Amino acid sequence: MPDPFLTDEHQLIKNSVKEFAERYIVPIARKMDLEDYYPRDIISELGKQGFLTPSAPPEYGGPGIDLRGSLVVVEELSRYSPTLGFITEIVNDNIVYALLKYGSNRQREEVLPKIISGELVASYALTEPCCGSDAAAIETRAERRGGEWVINGRKIWITQGAYADVYLLFARTGPKEARHKAITAFLVKRSNCIEISKLEMMGMRGAGEAEVKFNDCVVGDDDVVGKVNEGFKIAMVTLDLARIGISGVALGLSQGVLDEALEWAKTRMAFGKPLIDWEWIQFQLADMKAKLEIGRTITYKAAWLYDNKDPSFVLYSSIAKLYTAQMAVEIARDGVQILGGFGYSKESFSERAYRDAKVLEIAEGTNEVQKMVIHKILLKGLPEVEL
Repeated sequence: MPDPFLTDEHQLIKNSVKEFAERYIVPIARKMDLEDYYPRDIISELGKQGFLTPSAPPEYGGPGIDLRGSLVVVEELSRYSPTLGFITEIVNDNIVYALLKYGSNRQREEVLPKIISGELVASYALTEPCCGSDAAAIETRAERRGGEWVINGRKIWITQGAYADVYLLFARTGPKEARHKAITAFLVKRSNCIEISKLEMMGMRGAGEAEVKFNDCVVGDDDVVGKVNEGFKIAMVTLDLARIGISGVALGLSQGVLDEALEWAKTRMAFGKPLIDWEWIQFQLADMKAKLEIGRTITYKAAWLYDNKDPSFVLYSSIAKLYTAQMAVEIARDGVQILGGFGYSKESFSERAYRDAKVLEIAEGTNEVQKMVIHKILLKGLPEVEL
């Protein structure tokens, strides 16, 4: 069936990612979850294939495809491993986009290509123990000493943080009362000044989630991303984009659950006939499919608006994020229910997806934050957007 938001090129991308996933991801996806295994070699391979940062332009070693193409990549990866889809959208939307848009020539020439290729593992270090949704309240500080910046503070729930070679870190460079007006973004390389505490998570296992402590980490002016005291703007701009990306994770996860539930219903016998012949199963599968296609339409519309430089993508990115996060939790729950005991076991994709789905209602802005954004736009109109 033709998709009004996608081209033949997008379909070719989807087919390529599917082949990659079946070859590289399917054999290790369960191990990633059971052992909390971080697949550094697969991350590198994603980089070599151009799937780690699909939006990165060719001059820096990326494929340079549009946001819809990036969304196709994230969705298809997440169909097999939501964790790898999650990592990809963060690297592509939060980190690489920030460096492309705000990074210095040195950062774009020396650091960016190595992130794009998968040679360097990069993390987005914004959230702190004190504050998640209220990012303007962060307490990590960068103080000016003798022509350098000295960073002290703690970051938490940092994806790939346990294995990162470089962190895109946000720190306070002025009084706390200044809130968002005194936050600066820095590139901080891993060194002895950094302490790592790996975290055990409910889902998205294998993503290397960590608490990261920075103890007198020294960086220079050439490590500042963008301008001093304009880091909060960078964080918010990247989050607008990442909300579309994480919606792709929700879509792929939900498709994987639906695939498994449908196949199970066709072969599982109950009371003398396949589950698929029972009306309530038919209705449940139909509801799952309907929710998924609604979510897909909203999400790809948001990406299409971005690709066409329409500032209303900011509204639709929050709508997509809110809807698809809730949708993924519901579809994963229904998938487990259809599979019964098998769905409750770690042998099934749906069990893993049920745990993975919950973070989609939290990361890149909680459900409540999305409602705040949507309400604010309804009340005051669209904000100024850099495209």
